[in-house]
Amino acid sequence: MSTNLAQQLREGTTKSHSMAENVSFVKSFLGGVVDRKSYRKLVANLFFVYSAIEEEMEKNRDNSSIQLIYFPELNRRESLIDDLKYYYGLDWLLKVQPSLATQIYVERIHNIGENQPELLISHAYTRYMGDLSGGQILKKIAQNAMQLSGTAGTSFYDFKDITDDNIFKKHYREALDNVPISDDQANQIIVEANIAFNLNMKMFQELDSNIIKIMVMLLFSTISNFRKGHK
Repeated sequence: MSTNLAQQLREGTTKSHSMAENVSFVKSFLGGVVDRKSYRKLVANLFFVYSAIEEEMEKNRDNSSIQLIYFPELNRRESLIDDLKYYYGLDWLLKVQPSLATQIYVERIHNIGENQPELLISHAYTRYMGDLSGGQILKKIAQNAMQLSGTAGTSFYDFKDITDDNIFKKHYREALDNVPISDDQANQIIVEANIAFNLNMKMFQELDSNIIKIMVMLLFSTISNFRKGHK
C-alpha cells in the first residue's frame, strides 16, 4: 500500500529547503561566487557525511525500511575522495577533519543507524535527491567560478552508474512510496528530514564565517597596501 512518502517529504520540507538556499554560502555559490578554500572544506565535510550515510545504509540494507531505497549507485564517497585528492593532494586524509557541525551531523547519522534505521531514509533523501536534482547546475557554477576543466575537482556531481537522472528519480520516488512503514514512522521521517536540512545549514553557516574571515583579511590587506602607496 502506497504511503505517498515522496510527496510528503517534498511538501514537508519545503520551508527547510528554502531556508537552506538562503544561507549566505549557498546564495553566493548559486550566484557564481565560489571561494576555493571554502569549497574544498565543504568537499571534506561532505566526505565525512556521506561516509556515515553509506556505512549505515550498508549495515541496514536488509532492514525492511531500507531495502527498497538501497541504491549503491548513489554512493558519493569514492567520488569525493577523487575531489579531495585534487584539492589537497594524495595525502589528503592527513589534511582534513570534520568541522564541529559536521561531527554533530555524523554522530546523528550513526545514532539513528543503530537505533532507528528507518530514519536513514530522511538523510538519504535530503542529500542524494538534492545532488541529482541540482548537481549538474552546481557543477557548471563550480567549474566556471574556479576555472576547472573536465571533471577535475567536480567528480562529486557525476553519477556514472545512473544513465538518466529523471528516470532514476522517478524510480526512487516510487520506492519511497512503497517502503513498509506506519503513519507514525512516516511523520518521524519527515521530522528527521527537516533536521537533516538544518544540519546541512549548520555546515554551510560555518563556511559563511570562513568567507567573512577571508573578506576581512583581504580588506585589511587592501588598506595596508593603500597606506604604503601613499607614504
